[in-house]
Amino acid sequence: MSTIEVDKIIPQSGTALQVGEASDTINVPSGATLNINSGATITNNGTASGFDTDTNDKVKVSTNDTTPGFLNGKLVAGTNISLTEGSDGGNETLTAAFSGNLNASVINAGTFADARIPDLNASKITAGTIATARLGSGTADATTFLRGDQTYAAAGGVNTPLIQVSRQAAAQTLTDSSQIKIAYDYVQQNVGGTWDATNYRWTPGTAGKYFITASTMISADANSDLSNAYTVIKMNGNIEFYFGTVNHLVQGYGRTQQATGSVIKTMDDNDYIECFAFINTVSGNNARIDGELKQTWLTAYKIIV
Repeated sequence: MSTIEVDKIIPQSGTALQVGEASDTINVPSGATLNINSGATITNNGTASGFDTDTNDKVKVSTNDTTPGFLNGKLVAGTNISLTEGSDGGNETLTAAFSGNLNASVINAGTFADARIPDLNASKITAGTIATARLGSGTADATTFLRGDQTYAAAGGVNTPLIQVSRQAAAQTLTDSSQIKIAYDYVQQNVGGTWDATNYRWTPGTAGKYFITASTMISADANSDLSNAYTVIKMNGNIEFYFGTVNHLVQGYGRTQQATGSVIKTMDDNDYIECFAFINTVSGNNARIDGELKQTWLTAYKIIV
């Protein structure tokens, strides 16, 4: 066997060049590289061995894929997913589509926009439970409900702010034909509001509708004429309501009248209420507000509306 060492082999004439004769084997040894330059053409007029003989390229899912194939064979449709081949024999397409029912258990993030909900066919949701957190904002638990603005709010409510005070000290002296502010000296309850123990007034601190009720025990000694005994409720210094009795109690025995009444008022957070007592005696001794046994009191609380 001889060795020919040359840098270039070109045809002696024409453009065709033959290497070997029929039945010969031309070997490219291991480790050698056969370069086909850009623009060159390889024409196979015989049998190719060891090459991909498919006329169309195939794909692999990954480098570890041992069996290349066409796209419509490599894509596997999951549950309720269909794959449809289009334009067969031409510029083919592969369309993936969802069919069947939407399982709400797979919706576990995000919030539906208001505009999207009317377009959702409820018949498609046939299984699973939509998490309450997906329905709106706020805290969703056993004490709240979902409002129309997609927020959770507390169910019901509480009657606070709340005030309940009474007079328990010695009797408070009244002056004929004068409004005397009642000096409540015992706070039984005060939730959410502010009780001014110096000016005997209550400020709720929260705007709303309030139920206000008061009762005043007004007395005078025996041998007194006692009439026109009233409790007066004022808000911000203005008379809102007064109630009592115009009974004319004549001399002979100790005189006592209980002036009780209620009113509903809309209050701002910084409004305040006070109570006054008023009497008009024809003649009398020791006209007063009795405080014993909690017979003189004021109660107010926010109404749930």
